Amino acid sequence: MIERKFVREKLKEYHVQNFISSTLSNVGHSHTKVVRTPLGEKIIIFASRPGLIVGRKGENIKKLTGTLKRRFDFENPQIEISEVDNPNLDAQIVAERIASTLERFGLQKFKGIGHKTLQDVISAGALGIEIVISGKIPSSRAKSWRFYQGYLKKSGDIALSGVRTAFATALIKTGSVGVRVSIMPKDIQLPDNIQVSEEIIKEEGESQR
Repeated sequence: MIERKFVREKLKEYHVQNFISSTLSNVGHSHTKVVRTPLGEKIIIFASRPGLIVGRKGENIKKLTGTLKRRFDFENPQIEISEVDNPNLDAQIVAERIASTLERFGLQKFKGIGHKTLQDVISAGALGIEIVISGKIPSSRAKSWRFYQGYLKKSGDIALSGVRTAFATALIKTGSVGVRVSIMPKDIQLPDNIQVSEEIIKEEGESQR
């Protein structure tokens, strides 16, 4: 019984996160957390442009609160907006930014968009980034273009838990274009990055004398 309730709550959180992600397009939305409190559900939205989510005099927040209350049967949903410190290190924000730029300017400058994004992310301190843009670019045949810079783990536990990967879709005249962004953050602890302290070196030197 407890397991069913847990699964039901997690499934509800998943639907809430997907709904907010699809609703908050082109506002720098990163991710959403649902926290249950004694007063009701607290929905924390992480974004790079909180002002666009709040809206004029809080109109957008009021509408979103009402929609969540009706759609997901929340009694007292409370929305909290948290600003992302460095948007260039957030894979979801970067992917949505690329998709939005492609929708605005088309595919003629997709290479420039890709290389400019690489520079911005690396300058922000990332160890590595990979961008894959897939679709009918620039011809009528679908293909994938890969942009890569820095160091990025592709296998092992670090690739699964440390590398941040996100997806976005650009809707243009020729069809849908997929954008996948993978970023290795600067604060990641790599298993092959081993540093030997000076005390150990001194102990080894004394033992060999």
